[in-house]
Amino acid sequence: MNVPLFLARKVRHAPQGSFSATVTRVGIASIALGLAVLIVAFAVLFGFKDTIRQKIFLFGAHLQVGKFTNNLSYEESPLPLNTKLYQERDQIPGIQHMQAVALKAGILKTKDELAGVVLKGVGRDYNWDLVRESLVAGTVPDVGADTGTGSTQLLLSQYMANQLRVKVGDNVPLYFLGNPPRARRMKVVGIYDTGLEEVDKTIALGDIRLIQRLNRWGVDSVGSYEIFVTDFERLPQIEGNVFDRMAPDMRLTRVTDQYRPLFDWMVLLDRNMVILLTLIAFVASFNMVSVLLVLMMERTPMIGLLKALGGPDPLIRRMFVYVGLNMVGWGLLIGNVVGLGLCFVQDRFKVIPLDPKNYYMNYVPISWDWPTILALNAGTILLIALVLWLPTFIINRIQPVTAIQFKK
Repeated sequence: MNVPLFLARKVRHAPQGSFSATVTRVGIASIALGLAVLIVAFAVLFGFKDTIRQKIFLFGAHLQVGKFTNNLSYEESPLPLNTKLYQERDQIPGIQHMQAVALKAGILKTKDELAGVVLKGVGRDYNWDLVRESLVAGTVPDVGADTGTGSTQLLLSQYMANQLRVKVGDNVPLYFLGNPPRARRMKVVGIYDTGLEEVDKTIALGDIRLIQRLNRWGVDSVGSYEIFVTDFERLPQIEGNVFDRMAPDMRLTRVTDQYRPLFDWMVLLDRNMVILLTLIAFVASFNMVSVLLVLMMERTPMIGLLKALGGPDPLIRRMFVYVGLNMVGWGLLIGNVVGLGLCFVQDRFKVIPLDPKNYYMNYVPISWDWPTILALNAGTILLIALVLWLPTFIINRIQPVTAIQFKK
């Protein structure tokens, strides 16, 4: 028979309303509250990061390769498609997708309003999956058709649509600066909304054939290659694989450099989470030490009796560690139910809204990262199990005679 475990079961079944029962409930509540807060905090943090990354990757690929130039405007130099990098794109480790795009600045003008815009020309190889998730009206443009002049269908942001007072189906003149200036009559076929001002105020999507014709490029010339990787955490390594196949006149840009303020903000979120995790772990550990000390003080006569009957100090210490671990078990159970329940309610019903102007999204996002949730549970058990041994060493200083008299 496991004597410490048997005695621990007797100790933890304190009468309802007793001081021991109250202290035990406080210990369980502190663990449950700390774990629930951590689960919700990590789910919201990863939700924020995943949502913002997804919005950035709508129009900013993980890696972008263009022609090396000192020109800082949106006028690009032609980049041929018959390069080693583009032709061997399927052989590069870590590359999920590569697509050819081109940019050209212009002005959208209606009867009463006008707005500067950067037309992003895309072709048949463009991945529309993320864009479709951000559509609020209409559909994506039909691009890549062999019409010679290119499609005049246009996808605008909700911000630009409101500014120009246009809707799906309207025709809008798009003027391109040059000598002489040229104009194209574009038809709005869709409206998207990312919540990122850097994107919504600038980017409109159209046919790359239109830009090729305006720039007097051939069909085998584009502005840049957009590259998406299979694992964003391995971006530096995959960047090296891409760089090895680049020509000397090419320039490689990472999305983390292109949108540095947003990624710096996400790094700051990680640092804040580390501080929160440390504080909660310290408070939970301190509470458990205090609870166990109170239980031992209340059970001082019992400790003295066990010592008088020949019970060794390690046996009595293990008994109280088992009592503490029992509280940890109940705390983990309740904390998981509460934390995962709150996350489920928010994920399903979106009960907590956000201002998209400040947070880039309409509601608090939730990400179900099960490895992190399991790690939080395992870390809580390990940390508190180690901490629980500290107060039990006071048992070594308890004398049987004094402890038994303490009952009086």
